[in-house]
Amino acid sequence: MSKRVFAIVDCNNFYASCERVFNPGLAGKPLVVLSNNDGCVVARSQEAKALGVKMAQPWFQCQHLVKPHGLIALSSNYALYADMSRRVMAILAGFTPEQEVYSIDESFLAFSSQFEVNYCEIGLKIREKVFKWTGLPVCVGFAPSKTLAKLANHWAKTQPEFAGVCDYTALPATRRLALLQATPVGEVWGVGRGLTEKLAELGIHSVADLQAADPAWLGGRFSVVLARTVEELRGVSCLQLEDVAPPKQQIMTSRSFGVPVTELAELREAMTAYTTRAAEKLRAEGQLAGEIQVFIRTSPFKPDAPQYSGALRLRLPEPTDDTLRLVKAARFLLRRLYRPGFIYQKAGILLSELQPATLNQGQLFGNVDIARRGRLMTVMDRLNRDMGRGTLFLAGAGIDCNWRMRQGNRSPRYTTHWAEIPVALA
Repeated sequence: MSKRVFAIVDCNNFYASCERVFNPGLAGKPLVVLSNNDGCVVARSQEAKALGVKMAQPWFQCQHLVKPHGLIALSSNYALYADMSRRVMAILAGFTPEQEVYSIDESFLAFSSQFEVNYCEIGLKIREKVFKWTGLPVCVGFAPSKTLAKLANHWAKTQPEFAGVCDYTALPATRRLALLQATPVGEVWGVGRGLTEKLAELGIHSVADLQAADPAWLGGRFSVVLARTVEELRGVSCLQLEDVAPPKQQIMTSRSFGVPVTELAELREAMTAYTTRAAEKLRAEGQLAGEIQVFIRTSPFKPDAPQYSGALRLRLPEPTDDTLRLVKAARFLLRRLYRPGFIYQKAGILLSELQPATLNQGQLFGNVDIARRGRLMTVMDRLNRDMGRGTLFLAGAGIDCNWRMRQGNRSPRYTTHWAEIPVALA
């Protein structure tokens, strides 16, 4: 009977590591990557963590660390991060045909064998190949279940003895127990802060405590998901790989504005741009949207200014992925939401009631020119994919858009933009 072992490969401090690949001068320095409009910290190097910088901390609260400690802040470079992620996932696919891309910087792998396998050796090969081909450091955790693999990955990162690779299956029983007892229950995959507090009231503080608890009793008191988590901690695999990511239930595109927005015309431009992007994602997923929602709001961080927040939704006559039809619906809702006299800070669009495009049932008196519009959307997507996003766009999205988000210190898009490819100096 073959033995099945799961692994999870996680890129260390992914955004910060991507920046260091193309700018080695950042190595060893405290570095943070900021969110849209350079607002909050979304990634930290180990050096920045050591300075006490917290995840999601507003940047203005960290600026006192710039001069005395040399803290460096960069704007998010999502084009670079997405491309580097694609390269890492392609490398990992070469180690096993069973792969689940879990997030932009994490991937589950599964290995099956009837013979004894040195998984630590495989993990070291993964680390070596990913670093050699991309310059990104990764850690690897192996275990008989996905939940235990996540814990093994955590130990690979935090316990120097493992040197970036932890094989739970090869650990002596005494070492396993020591690690489980020393690890807070909040480190378990899927156990959030609220659940951690409730488990603490029951005397469950460590991973070992949760592993020893009665899954049936916990399932009745909390949920079947927690009962499965206990089984996973006992080495019983309850969660299989998702070889194909499940289709999204909703698609949202929203941004904070780079400058305060007061006029309807600027909001229309932003809404057109956001809807265009959401429609691109919709078509990439092979889905149609049956409902659209639009929202706008002022800044909650300016309590002295007049406050307004509004949202409206509209059920579409028939599901669609047509950018022009979706933009028309979004603008219709925006006209009804807009109130003059307010300083708007954020807007967004949400597409819901999604269904596969292959299952669409047309209407007798619906749009008879769907095929031609579909070809138009295909041409738009192909041009923007091959020539760069924004090559072909709706005029309604504007040309000189002052409202676009700030990216005051973004690094070049080294791998996805011809004008920003690195040049070797002689």
